[in-house]
Amino acid sequence: MTQSSNSRVSRELRGHILLLGLDRRAKRNAFDLDLLNDLCLAYGEFERNDQARVALVFAHGEHFTAGLDLANIGPVLAAGWQVPAGACDPWGVFGGPRVSKPVIVAAQGYCLTIGIELMLASDINLCASNTRFAQMEVQRGIFPFGGATLRMYQTAGWGNAMRWLLTGDEFDAHEAYRLGLVQEVVASEDLLPRALLLAERIAAQAPLGVQATLASARQTVREGADAAAANLPVTMRSLMHSHDAKEGVQAMLERRPGKFTGN
Repeated sequence: MTQSSNSRVSRELRGHILLLGLDRRAKRNAFDLDLLNDLCLAYGEFERNDQARVALVFAHGEHFTAGLDLANIGPVLAAGWQVPAGACDPWGVFGGPRVSKPVIVAAQGYCLTIGIELMLASDINLCASNTRFAQMEVQRGIFPFGGATLRMYQTAGWGNAMRWLLTGDEFDAHEAYRLGLVQEVVASEDLLPRALLLAERIAAQAPLGVQATLASARQTVREGADAAAANLPVTMRSLMHSHDAKEGVQAMLERRPGKFTGN
């Protein structure tokens, strides 16, 4: 892992996959201001790194995150925290730019509040069978402000979302799977290998095609199907002129995997 002495997030580029590891393990990876800022900066680095096609967010230690360290970060949030310059917004609600490439999250142990919201803003989520979730802001006198009120009902349905958002109750990995919050539940020792395998599968595909797919799906959620449909022919024409599209056809004719460059 490459990590400066004051960093809260480790970075490791493994092929075309950028592994981002939450590393405040002594505090169960609770988000203080440094961790919040550093994850945003790490997302910005991912967006600018042409070699990195997929980001995999995991956590060092036993727990993904114990949520917000309100004693540390509460006053900053109350004063109006902003995404740092050169960073991207992992949650897509704080006013900074979002990454245009896929993000996979692999969670274990505690995954509370802002950790759930990070998963809701990501593209594929996995968790270990021992993971415990809770969107418990209402038990602390606040409310979920990192995107859960915007996205959980889209993922889980209104009643399912309100069941957990309005009580702050804890739920387990199998309930997270039922809700659609996670796509796979695996044994703890299999979590990172399985997440890496999925990341490698995505990274092996044509980067421009992957990014166009993600952009089109996001536009559908944000603006509706009609707006997204209007962009389909334009995007398709652009991609058909790419080197990767030509390579895709050649690979099909030669019955081999494509060797894509993102051009």
